[in-house]
Amino acid sequence: MTNTTKQQPDSRGYFGQYGGRYIPKELESAIFEVEAAYNKYKNDPEFLTEYQDLLKNYVGRPSPLYLAKKLTAKLGGAKIYLKREDLNHTGAHKINHCIGEALLAKRMGKKKLLAETGAGQHGVALATAAALMGLECEIHMGAIDIAKQHANVIRMKLLGAKVVEVIQGGKTLKDAVDSAFGSFMQNYNDTFFAIGSVVGPHPYPAMVKDFQSVVGREAKQQILEQERRLPDMLIACVGGGSNAIGLFNEFLGDKTKIIGVEPAGKSFKPGEHAATLTLGKPGVLHGMMTYLLQDGEGQPLPVHSIASGLDYPGVGPEHSYLKDAGRVEYVTANDQEALNAFLELSRTEGIIPALESSHAVAHAIKIAGTLPKENIIIVNLSGRGDKDVDFVAEKLNI
Repeated sequence: MTNTTKQQPDSRGYFGQYGGRYIPKELESAIFEVEAAYNKYKNDPEFLTEYQDLLKNYVGRPSPLYLAKKLTAKLGGAKIYLKREDLNHTGAHKINHCIGEALLAKRMGKKKLLAETGAGQHGVALATAAALMGLECEIHMGAIDIAKQHANVIRMKLLGAKVVEVIQGGKTLKDAVDSAFGSFMQNYNDTFFAIGSVVGPHPYPAMVKDFQSVVGREAKQQILEQERRLPDMLIACVGGGSNAIGLFNEFLGDKTKIIGVEPAGKSFKPGEHAATLTLGKPGVLHGMMTYLLQDGEGQPLPVHSIASGLDYPGVGPEHSYLKDAGRVEYVTANDQEALNAFLELSRTEGIIPALESSHAVAHAIKIAGTLPKENIIIVNLSGRGDKDVDFVAEKLNI
C-alpha cells in the first residue's frame, strides 16, 4: 500500500512535529507488535488480494462519484460531485479501514477487536468486520452518543458486539477513547485496538490513512473519466479526519485546492464547538502530538457538535502538519449550517447525508455559487444519515 500513498511519517511516526508515540511503557510492546505486523502485511500480495476482494465484493467498492445536477443548478456555480461513501456496506467510509484492521488482527492471532465510537459508524463497521472474521468485538461509546445514535447501538448489538456505555467526563467521543485505551491496557495480549480514525500513536494515523486512501484513488480515476481533468476543489468534514485524509491523500501532489470543514457547533465559546485546527494549539492527546483544544494546563477542553462523529478535541496529526504547511485550508460550519445542508441535500437530490458529512456539504453550498460554472468540486459524502433521522426529526419537530 505504500506505493499508492503520497506522504508517510518518518520512522518515529512524525508528520513534521506532529504524531509520534506518547504511550505508557506497559503499552509499548503491544503498539510495536501492531507496527511490525502492519509493516509485514501492508505489501504482502496475499493480504492485499484478500483485502481488495472484500472491498469489491463485500463493501461494494468502487463507490460512485455522482454529479449533483439539481444542487449544482440551484446554486448556479461550480459543478458539485459527491463521492458516495454513504453507499458502502454499513453506510460510511469506516468499513474501509475496519476490514483492513480486522484482517490484520486475524493474522496476528488476536481473538477480539476493541474500539471507541462517536456516531456509531466505526462501531457498526468494526462489529461487522468482527462478525465476518469470527472475532469478538467490544465497543466503547459515550452515554450522550448512545442516546443520540440509538439505531447504531442496536446494530452493533445485533452484530454480536458488546457495547460499553461510558459515563465519565463529557460522555462523548474523547471519553470513549479514554475508556477503550484503559480496556486495551488490561487485555492487549489477545486484543487488537482498532482505532477509528487517523489518530492515536504511530502506526495508527499512517495505517488508517493507507486503508482509507482508496477513496481518493477512486475519486481521481472517476473524475478523470467523467471530466477529463482534475477537480478544482476537494471538501470533506474533519473530526479525527479519516474520511478527509482518505480523499485528500491522492491529490496532495496536485494543484487542486483542498478544504477540511470542522464543526463550529453552537458558538466559538469553549465547550460549544470542536474546531480544533481553527482554535486549538499543539498538545498531546491519545498517544500523539497534534492540534488540541486545551486549557491552560494542557488538558482537553469539553467539545460539542451536532454530529457525534466530529465531537473530538484533537485531530489526526497529518492534518496538523497539512495546516501548518498551508497545503490544506481548514474552515468551519456550525450546527445550524450542517442541519440546513442535511435538509437541502435530502430535498434537492434525494440523498440523506450523515450530519458529519453535512458539514462538508454546507461549505460546498456556501461557496459553489461564488465560483465559475466550469469549476469542479468533489465533496466527500462520508456517510448516510439513517443514523441521524430520529435526532433530526426531534430537533425539527417533524
